[in-house]
Parts: sequence; structure tokens; C-alpha cells
Amino acid sequence: MGGFGVIDLDKLYSHKNAFGFFAEHLVYPEKLTYHPNSLAASFSPEDPAYAMVHTYWENMQKYSLDELQELYVHTFDFHKNATLYMTYFKFEDAKERGQMLAKLTVMYEMFGLNMPDSELSDYLPLICEFLYAAEWIGDPRAKDSFNILMAVLEDGTYHLLKGLEEINSPYYPLVKGFRETIKASLLKEVANHEHD
Repeated sequence: MGGFGVIDLDKLYSHKNAFGFFAEHLVYPEKLTYHPNSLAASFSPEDPAYAMVHTYWENMQKYSLDELQELYVHTFDFHKNATLYMTYFKFEDAKERGQMLAKLTVMYEMFGLNMPDSELSDYLPLICEFLYAAEWIGDPRAKDSFNILMAVLEDGTYHLLKGLEEINSPYYPLVKGFRETIKASLLKEVANHEHD
């Protein structure tokens, strides 16, 4: 799966606007979802997801709002392999999934996000909203907490991306862009080979 590795919390923080965009575009589309200013306000040409998000944006401009809403439901509600619940792929409904959901809920609350009663804590748009809104810089609890979150995201988005690819979904470049944004936030490995 090409694991995400160790996250650089400062780099992750620098992509907050991108996570806000991902959160908005991974929920049921509304009229303002595709407001022309939202793309430019969230990504600069230097962003790792820039090209992928632009591809996604251009694809979505071909649809009416009614068609976008139908596409969303058809994609995420009717395809088991394209679920937005990140622990479902690994645990389905096993007891371990409940334990992971509880860990994520505690993490959100630790960083000031009140969990909506109507949503599970592994819902990708909620995770994106958390990454957009939470303040973790300088918090000593962040490293361990975010390692758990990154493990959930690595596994869940890998399977989600494969599911979207199978159905040739226009959401594919959006989720690919999300993964690239996370990967750009990893600590760079220092090579142990020193040759002079």
C-alpha cells in the first residue's frame, strides 16, 4: 500500500486550506460547493494536489447540481468499495472497528472538535474537517494521536481510491489529491549512506 510513514505535523498544518476543500467536496453537493472562488482559495500551483484537484474540478463542471447529487449518492452510497468510512475496509463491523472509532472520537475531542451524534468518527469528510479546524501545533499529545489517524487514512483511502478507480469515478482525482497532500506532509527519510 505504500505506507504514509511518520507525519510532519508542521507540514500537515500548512495544508489546512486543502483539507477544508476536501471536507467540502466529500459531502453531499450543495449549490455553493462548486463556487468558483473555493478552488483558488484552497490550492496554489505549488500544492501537491493542485493538478489532481483541477482535473476533478473540470470534470465536475460538466454536471448540473442535480446530476452531481445523483452522482454522489450513486458513488458513495451504492458501492461498498467506495465507502467514505475509513475503518470499514479493514474491520467491517468487527469489535476492533468500534475500538478504533472510540480512539478517533477521543482524539477529536482532545483537540477541540465536538463529534456530531449523527456521524461515525471514521467518516472521511469529518476527518478532513478535523484536519482543517483543529489546532495541534505545540501539543505534545499530537504525535501519537496523529500516527493513529494516519494509519487509518492510509488503509482507508488506499481502498477507497481503488474502489473509485474500478467504477471510473470523477471523484478519483479528488481522493488521489488528498493522498498526495498527506504524503507531502511526511518526514523526509535521511539516508544512512554517506559516500564521499
